[in-house]
Amino acid sequence: MAIREEESRKRRKMDADGLASFFREIAALHPAEQLTFLCIGTDRSTGDALGPLTGSRLQEYGFPHVTGTLPAPCDANNLVQRIAEIPEGQIIIAVDACLGPSAALGYYFTAAEPLRPAQSVGLFLPAVGNYSLAAIVDVNSPRPYRTLQTTPLHRVIIMAEQIARAAAQGFGLTG
Repeated sequence: MAIREEESRKRRKMDADGLASFFREIAALHPAEQLTFLCIGTDRSTGDALGPLTGSRLQEYGFPHVTGTLPAPCDANNLVQRIAEIPEGQIIIAVDACLGPSAALGYYFTAAEPLRPAQSVGLFLPAVGNYSLAAIVDVNSPRPYRTLQTTPLHRVIIMAEQIARAAAQGFGLTG
Protein backbone atom coordinates (compact mmCIF):
# COMPACT_ATOMS: atom_id res chain seq x y z
CA MET A 1 0.00 0.00 0.00
CA ALA A 2 1.18 3.53 -0.68
CA ILE A 3 -0.20 6.46 1.23
CA ARG A 4 -1.03 9.35 -1.02
CA GLU A 5 -2.09 12.79 0.12
CA GLU A 6 -5.72 12.42 -1.04
CA GLU A 7 -5.97 9.04 0.68
CA SER A 8 -4.35 10.19 3.90
CA ARG A 9 -7.13 12.76 4.46
CA LYS A 10 -9.47 9.84 5.24
CA ARG A 11 -7.01 8.36 7.69
CA ARG A 12 -5.64 9.57 11.00
CA LYS A 13 -1.88 10.03 11.10
CA MET A 14 -0.35 9.19 14.46
CA ASP A 15 2.88 8.28 16.12
CA ALA A 16 3.41 5.15 18.23
CA ASP A 17 1.97 6.83 21.34
CA GLY A 18 -1.35 7.40 19.57
CA LEU A 19 -1.83 3.77 18.59
CA ALA A 20 -3.09 2.61 21.98
CA SER A 21 -6.03 5.05 21.75
CA PHE A 22 -6.90 3.68 18.29
CA PHE A 23 -7.05 0.17 19.76
CA ARG A 24 -8.94 1.36 22.87
CA GLU A 25 -11.64 2.79 20.59
CA ILE A 26 -11.98 -0.59 18.87
CA ALA A 27 -11.92 -2.45 22.22
CA ALA A 28 -14.81 -0.30 23.46
CA LEU A 29 -16.92 -1.70 20.60
CA HIS A 30 -15.60 -5.25 20.15
CA PRO A 31 -14.09 -7.84 22.51
CA ALA A 32 -10.75 -9.36 21.46
CA GLU A 33 -12.46 -12.72 20.79
CA GLN A 34 -14.57 -11.08 18.06
CA LEU A 35 -11.50 -9.67 16.27
CA THR A 36 -9.10 -11.11 13.74
CA PHE A 37 -5.87 -9.28 13.07
CA LEU A 38 -5.01 -9.70 9.38
CA CYS A 39 -1.30 -8.96 9.23
CA ILE A 40 -0.30 -8.66 5.59
CA GLY A 41 3.20 -9.12 4.25
CA THR A 42 6.03 -11.53 3.68
CA ASP A 43 9.18 -12.50 5.53
CA ARG A 44 11.10 -12.40 2.23
CA SER A 45 11.37 -8.60 2.10
CA THR A 46 12.56 -6.47 4.99
CA GLY A 47 10.06 -3.67 4.38
CA ASP A 48 7.15 -6.04 3.87
CA ALA A 49 7.98 -8.14 6.94
CA LEU A 50 6.05 -5.74 9.18
CA GLY A 51 2.84 -7.79 8.89
CA PRO A 52 4.25 -11.20 9.86
CA LEU A 53 6.42 -9.67 12.60
CA THR A 54 3.39 -7.87 14.03
CA GLY A 55 1.22 -10.98 13.78
CA SER A 56 3.76 -13.09 15.66
CA ARG A 57 4.04 -10.48 18.42
CA LEU A 58 0.23 -10.19 18.68
CA GLN A 59 0.05 -13.94 19.28
CA GLU A 60 2.72 -13.65 21.98
CA TYR A 61 0.62 -10.96 23.69
CA GLY A 62 -2.31 -13.41 23.74
CA PHE A 63 -4.62 -12.28 20.95
CA PRO A 64 -6.72 -15.31 20.02
CA HIS A 65 -7.24 -14.69 16.28
CA VAL A 66 -4.26 -13.64 14.18
CA THR A 67 -3.79 -14.34 10.48
CA GLY A 68 -0.33 -13.60 9.07
CA THR A 69 2.67 -14.53 11.20
CA LEU A 70 6.32 -15.36 10.54
CA PRO A 71 5.64 -19.13 10.30
CA ALA A 72 2.51 -18.57 8.16
CA PRO A 73 2.60 -15.20 6.33
CA CYS A 74 -0.42 -13.68 4.60
CA ASP A 75 0.95 -12.23 1.38
CA ALA A 76 -0.15 -11.33 -2.14
CA ASN A 77 -0.07 -15.00 -3.19
CA ASN A 78 -2.45 -16.26 -0.52
CA LEU A 79 -4.38 -13.20 0.67
CA VAL A 80 -7.73 -14.16 -0.87
CA GLN A 81 -7.50 -17.69 0.54
CA ARG A 82 -6.49 -16.44 4.00
CA ILE A 83 -9.41 -13.96 4.06
CA ALA A 84 -11.80 -16.81 3.17
CA GLU A 85 -10.51 -18.78 6.18
CA ILE A 86 -11.58 -16.06 8.65
CA PRO A 87 -14.86 -17.07 10.29
CA GLU A 88 -17.91 -15.08 9.29
CA GLY A 89 -18.83 -12.36 11.76
CA GLN A 90 -15.26 -11.60 12.80
CA ILE A 91 -14.23 -7.95 12.83
CA ILE A 92 -11.01 -7.60 10.84
CA ILE A 93 -8.18 -5.23 11.70
CA ALA A 94 -5.90 -5.15 8.67
CA VAL A 95 -2.24 -4.29 9.30
CA ASP A 96 0.16 -3.61 6.45
CA ALA A 97 3.44 -1.90 5.72
CA CYS A 98 3.36 0.85 3.18
CA LEU A 99 5.44 3.50 1.50
CA GLY A 100 4.60 7.16 1.88
CA PRO A 101 5.91 10.72 1.77
CA SER A 102 9.12 11.43 3.68
CA ALA A 103 7.21 13.53 6.23
CA ALA A 104 5.22 10.42 7.18
CA LEU A 105 8.17 8.02 7.63
CA GLY A 106 7.80 6.14 10.91
CA TYR A 107 4.17 7.17 11.38
CA TYR A 108 0.96 5.17 11.24
CA PHE A 109 -2.28 5.84 9.39
CA THR A 110 -5.38 4.36 10.99
CA ALA A 111 -8.96 4.22 9.80
CA ALA A 112 -12.33 2.63 10.44
CA GLU A 113 -12.29 1.39 6.85
CA PRO A 114 -10.42 -1.15 4.71
CA LEU A 115 -7.01 -0.79 3.15
CA ARG A 116 -5.78 -1.96 -0.25
CA PRO A 117 -2.67 -4.13 0.11
CA ALA A 118 0.19 -4.00 -2.42
CA GLN A 119 -0.89 -0.75 -4.09
CA SER A 120 2.63 0.63 -3.95
CA VAL A 121 3.93 -2.24 -6.07
CA GLY A 122 1.09 -2.03 -8.59
CA LEU A 123 -0.94 -5.10 -7.57
CA PHE A 124 -4.73 -5.05 -7.43
CA LEU A 125 -5.79 -7.03 -4.38
CA PRO A 126 -9.13 -6.79 -2.60
CA ALA A 127 -9.64 -4.12 0.02
CA VAL A 128 -9.64 -5.72 3.48
CA GLY A 129 -10.55 -4.85 7.03
CA ASN A 130 -13.25 -3.20 9.04
CA TYR A 131 -10.39 -1.24 10.56
CA SER A 132 -6.94 -0.66 9.13
CA LEU A 133 -3.49 0.35 10.19
CA ALA A 134 -0.84 1.26 7.62
CA ALA A 135 2.72 1.68 8.88
CA ILE A 136 4.95 3.94 6.80
CA VAL A 137 8.13 1.87 6.77
CA ASP A 138 9.90 3.78 3.98
CA VAL A 139 9.57 6.60 1.47
CA ASN A 140 7.63 6.08 -1.74
CA SER A 141 9.90 5.84 -4.77
CA PRO A 142 9.78 5.02 -8.48
CA ARG A 143 11.08 1.53 -7.64
CA PRO A 144 8.88 0.33 -4.78
CA TYR A 145 10.05 -3.31 -4.85
CA ARG A 146 13.65 -2.20 -4.40
CA THR A 147 12.66 0.24 -1.68
CA LEU A 148 10.87 -2.50 0.27
CA GLN A 149 13.84 -4.87 -0.20
CA THR A 150 16.25 -2.28 1.21
CA THR A 151 14.12 -0.89 4.04
CA PRO A 152 16.06 -1.10 7.32
CA LEU A 153 14.96 -4.20 9.24
CA HIS A 154 15.51 -2.46 12.57
CA ARG A 155 12.87 0.17 11.72
CA VAL A 156 10.38 -2.55 10.75
CA ILE A 157 10.99 -4.59 13.93
CA ILE A 158 10.52 -1.50 16.13
CA MET A 159 7.31 -0.52 14.34
CA ALA A 160 5.90 -4.07 14.56
CA GLU A 161 6.57 -4.12 18.30
CA GLN A 162 4.98 -0.69 18.74
CA ILE A 163 1.81 -1.89 17.00
CA ALA A 164 1.57 -5.12 18.98
CA ARG A 165 2.29 -3.40 22.32
CA ALA A 166 -0.29 -0.69 21.62
CA ALA A 167 -2.90 -3.31 20.70
CA ALA A 168 -2.19 -5.22 23.91
CA GLN A 169 -2.48 -2.00 25.93
CA GLY A 170 -5.66 -0.97 24.13
CA PHE A 171 -7.30 -4.33 24.85
CA GLY A 172 -5.94 -4.60 28.40
CA LEU A 173 -3.68 -7.58 27.71
CA THR A 174 -0.67 -6.03 29.48
CA GLY A 175 -0.09 -4.95 33.06
